[in-house]
Amino acid sequence: MSASPDQSRYAGLRAQAEVLDGEDSLRHLRNEFLIPSHADIQRKTLGQEDRSGNADHTDEAKPCTYLCGNSLGLQPKRTATRIQQYLGTWATQGVQGHFKPLEDSPLPTWLDADARAASLIAPIVGADESEVAVMQTLTANLHLLMSAFYRPDPNGRHKIILENKAFPSDHFAVLSQIRHHGLSPETSMVTIESPFSEDPVISTYDIQSLISKHAADTALIILPGIQYYTGQLFDIPTITAFAHKHGIFIIWDLAHAAGNVSLSLHDWDVDAAAWCTYKYLNGGPGCIGGLFIHSRNSLVTTTIADENPERGYGNRLSGWWGNDKGTRFAMQTKFHPVKGAAGFQLSNPSILDITSLSASLEVFGLAGGMKALREKSKKLTAFLENCLAHMSEEARALVRTITPSDPEQRGAQLSLMLNDGLLSSTLKVLEERGIIVDERKPNVIRVAPAPLYNSFQDCLTFAEGLEAGLLAAQTSPQI
Repeated sequence: MSASPDQSRYAGLRAQAEVLDGEDSLRHLRNEFLIPSHADIQRKTLGQEDRSGNADHTDEAKPCTYLCGNSLGLQPKRTATRIQQYLGTWATQGVQGHFKPLEDSPLPTWLDADARAASLIAPIVGADESEVAVMQTLTANLHLLMSAFYRPDPNGRHKIILENKAFPSDHFAVLSQIRHHGLSPETSMVTIESPFSEDPVISTYDIQSLISKHAADTALIILPGIQYYTGQLFDIPTITAFAHKHGIFIIWDLAHAAGNVSLSLHDWDVDAAAWCTYKYLNGGPGCIGGLFIHSRNSLVTTTIADENPERGYGNRLSGWWGNDKGTRFAMQTKFHPVKGAAGFQLSNPSILDITSLSASLEVFGLAGGMKALREKSKKLTAFLENCLAHMSEEARALVRTITPSDPEQRGAQLSLMLNDGLLSSTLKVLEERGIIVDERKPNVIRVAPAPLYNSFQDCLTFAEGLEAGLLAAQTSPQI
């Protein structure tokens, strides 16, 4: 059995990809990123070539086909420049870098770095600048939000609703919060399960039905904007409104949604949300996270001069960086938070992290907003779907897509479920062809064509590689 696809079946798609890439008004953004070469992903050392985006690197070999932005986004070329500017400030200014702006540097002072990052990320998630904070990491922020807004009453509202296949860290966070309040997960945690045995897709109706069933004793709902495994985009505004109708506070985990799909968190009246920044936001491995708190949930109605200033704001775990900037360095022990989400900050943030993230957020600014990126994303993912449909009948029988086919119910991701025993061998062929994707054992490949740097040709290259991998794996499956 041949492991090589019939190239004639892809001829029309190849011409179509060339036209679509030529018409793409955002194609220039691809040059903003460092795309590993075929040689890069095969080597076992860092290598000595220039990593700044100069010709020594890009001419070494053709770029790999990187379709893994849902796990780790590529590095923007300007990241190294911004980090060198940060290091230069530290080297030449020491502690003065907190307060002293430099005329030849585009970077803010370290005191204001978090505020600048918030201003850059606010339009990406559809929020007012005061409603977002760049801080901590995803799970830490979920814990901080739950510490502020999960107030269980054992005799009243005490349950937390989440999905059955939530990302493990979300599941762990919910379990520990319930136990922290002296409650039992057996009685205080409710999970939403897909009614389908084949595909774990959960409809809005399924979610609403479970909320209705447990509304009387539910204190909190935590759901993903995009489900990490299936790539399903949940109807955030509709579900949020339904939760509010039943008096339930809802938190959204936007790890796979921020920088991927258009969000309007303020206008959708979302209570709170948290996200990481190393996937579609390209901040770098384990980079600093972000959170959103609607302005109505972070009001501060008193001043520090009031006799009891703490009566003017909601309870939260507090730290000195959340303290009002006017008194932050006065070293007073009377806490009075900054208005908005920034008042939930704890320690001073990592400026190295914020500098790296802000470099990528600058590139988002060049895209002209999330609307343009989302439109390209829909076209890319639809083209990828079309390419997969052109695989041979033999190859198509070995895989199926578990992501919703409706473009409005998915982001820049297709999750492909392979027949049992084919994953390892298929991935080996893809890697040999310079194609990087994400796996979820035992048999799912997640493919994410990110509109900032992926092309239509990338989608076609993957489909050809997948067909070759499937056919090769069928002859030597790894059980």
